[in-house]
Amino acid sequence: MCGIAGSVARRGFDGSEWLERAAAALAHRGPDAAGGWRSADGRAAFVHRRLSIIDLGATGSQPMSDATGRICVVHNGEIYNYRELRAELEARGRAFRSHSDTEVILAAYLEWDTECVVRLEGMFAFALYDEAEGRLLMARDRVGEKPLYYRAGGDTLSFASELKGLMADPSLPRRIDPTALDCYLYMGFAPGQLCLLEGCRKLPPAHALLFDARAGTLRVWRYWAPPQPLSDAPREHAGLVDELETLLAEAVRRQLVADVPVGVLLSGGTDSSLITAMAARATGRIRTYTACFPADAAYDETPHARLIARHFGTQHTELTVEQPAVDILPLLARQFDEPIADSSMVPTYLICRAVRSHCKVALGGDGGDELFGGYRHYSRLLWMRGRVGHIPRGLRRPVAQAAYKVLPDGLRGRSWVHAAAADLESDVPLIACYFDRAMRRRLLPAGGASVPAEEIRAQRLPDRGDLLARASRLDLENYLPEDILVKVDRASMLSSLEVRAPLLDRTLVEFACRDVPSSLKATAASRKVLLKQLAARVLPVQFDRHRKQGFSIPLARWLEGTAWSGFFREVLLGPPGSLFEPTTLRTLLGGQARGRSNTERLFALVMLELWRREYRASL
Repeated sequence: MCGIAGSVARRGFDGSEWLERAAAALAHRGPDAAGGWRSADGRAAFVHRRLSIIDLGATGSQPMSDATGRICVVHNGEIYNYRELRAELEARGRAFRSHSDTEVILAAYLEWDTECVVRLEGMFAFALYDEAEGRLLMARDRVGEKPLYYRAGGDTLSFASELKGLMADPSLPRRIDPTALDCYLYMGFAPGQLCLLEGCRKLPPAHALLFDARAGTLRVWRYWAPPQPLSDAPREHAGLVDELETLLAEAVRRQLVADVPVGVLLSGGTDSSLITAMAARATGRIRTYTACFPADAAYDETPHARLIARHFGTQHTELTVEQPAVDILPLLARQFDEPIADSSMVPTYLICRAVRSHCKVALGGDGGDELFGGYRHYSRLLWMRGRVGHIPRGLRRPVAQAAYKVLPDGLRGRSWVHAAAADLESDVPLIACYFDRAMRRRLLPAGGASVPAEEIRAQRLPDRGDLLARASRLDLENYLPEDILVKVDRASMLSSLEVRAPLLDRTLVEFACRDVPSSLKATAASRKVLLKQLAARVLPVQFDRHRKQGFSIPLARWLEGTAWSGFFREVLLGPPGSLFEPTTLRTLLGGQARGRSNTERLFALVMLELWRREYRASL
């Protein structure tokens, strides 16, 4: 796990100072070593911050060039099939000087050119400059575990692992992109290539980029997509459970490879418990870590984790996490340099910080909800389809829309009334909207997006599959990479901890999308049907497979206290002033004080405002 940054310019690169500042801004991603490189043709320069995981010595240092000096690469992440690729490349005559997975990228490029990206399995973001061809190749992993931002213009392309790396360049304008802001206020994140900072872009998951430094041309393409579901013909359940067990065991085995100790983030839920079971099977005795929240028993899962740890004989550690002071929010706003509206970033960071003092790499359970039907809203959507789907939309739509308009903002269940107006045969209702269009107009009366967030979301809706297939794929390609994986990456890297996600192994993603029918993912009455069948096979009989504990904090209760509520009010209404209309902000704050459900909305606005002030961004 590392931090990377660099620039390639058609007329020669002249910006070493900003690259040095970028490397300093990314130091938390790689505290073990730092390196820099400049191409002989003067067009390209890279910097790298290293968190040493594989090949800990100098031979694994980056930036890394091939033996001829023709090409150079900087890489963030892990290539899990690097040993198999190395053996194949050696059989083709390629020689290696290290045991690093990064050198495999170099050899793969020399052997397969840009098609090398389809051969890589893992979580990665890399940039490779080929001086002989005068071109830059960049790529990002299939589901978006590792980030990569870039800025292109004026015959120059610059990139960095985090947006703060690009913002180390003083020439970068600090203007907020109105469309990305509209998406943030609607969905809680800016999807796809959109970036909250105007002029910057994210390389989307499963995409590669080629910049020709001689011609100044840029091409971006998608090199992989999750497969579409097979026909609805039923498959034998036991066979699917067998296949799931085999694939998960192999994914965990691959992701345990490291030259440093590896542990498991054991929450006590189904996903992390299954990963613990497979890790114990692969290595004998695995290290497991569970966060204990003594002040909030409702959020404490240590008894469930303790059961799994005892059953599999793990080296188990329970880490006490106390309620943080409110000044943790400016710290996280600085780190989440493109904010997301997800308050679970707070416990995620606290857990990663606690685990980092014990190990350098940990396996987590991310991906299980999106791939195997774990979210509550899947069952609720199926329940809604069963209750109102038979009613012609022409009848239920005006009733639902009228009811939505008269119900007050923040009332629990209001979003579900709006969802009832959707076409459940082709649409996927958004039931977790932060601010609808009317509220966004009240928040920002003087400005708006050129393309409303509702249209951006509609463009990203899957057009195939049943309601559950569409909903889960939408989450897999939007909520997972833009919220969940951003949260885990930034929170873990702030503590210089590498977190891996075995459930996001390509083979498991393709299996879940292609082979597992919706009925074995979720129904109106249950979720994670197939995963729980595997859990019944490999986990202790006492394990409660039907429990679902969301990973969250008691933010509403914290806001009842003067410290947090006062801080929120000061950020939103105090000097130097907010982006948003003060009367609307007072209405939201007042509604929260009267028991309305504005907690996550207020958190979204506070984190955006803290980010804006930290990086001096404006509309």
